Amino acid sequence: MVTVEAPVARLAALPGVSTASGVAAVAEHAQATGRLLPVRPELRALLPAGGLRRGSTVVVRGSTSLLLALLAEATAAGAWAAAVAMPHLGLAAAGESGVELSRFALVPRPGAEFAPVTAALLDGLDLVAVAPSDASVSVARRLSARARHRGAVLLSLGPWPGAEVDLACESAEWSGLEAGYGHLRERRIEVRVAGRGAAARPRFVKLMLPGGTPESSWQEKSWAEEGVG
Repeated sequence: MVTVEAPVARLAALPGVSTASGVAAVAEHAQATGRLLPVRPELRALLPAGGLRRGSTVVVRGSTSLLLALLAEATAAGAWAAAVAMPHLGLAAAGESGVELSRFALVPRPGAEFAPVTAALLDGLDLVAVAPSDASVSVARRLSARARHRGAVLLSLGPWPGAEVDLACESAEWSGLEAGYGHLRERRIEVRVAGRGAAARPRFVKLMLPGGTPESSWQEKSWAEEGVG
């Protein structure tokens, strides 16, 4: 059972928490803002409501870059986000993807405290991204229920039972290397969109993700196209 007595105190006492000092301060903000968190225009075709609906659970498979991109617009607009159990995710990568780092927390190695840490963050933040390698079905369902109750968005980098939207990166192609040299500037991906309700009918969306170089930006790569699969 997920229990979160004094969640802020429990979270603050855990080792490895990089930036989580704003949890209590933003709890009221999370309840007061609108029901739909924005995403970049290029990503709206991925989501049934054209944004991240508060209380929902979204799965992202095969692309950490896509996961970070989904956080970018909301954090730029004032939302708070966190990433849990992603030890290889760095702040530099998040910043290059457009995430507002002053409103982004990292809990890279929660260990056995994965469930209570995630629950505590769902209590106070707008978006919580997790890598659920060891989460049981019962824990996953309880955390989704907590996100629903608190009006937060839970994003899973991998399978998660009962998710409303499932985004799977089916193929990817990098560009930028010419004649065997150069820089990786951008990545063209095809995303399979499935899920429940409005997302029940599978379809495919093509996107161009920036490669993290100063020259690449979402504004320059705005060719999101929807195709029927």
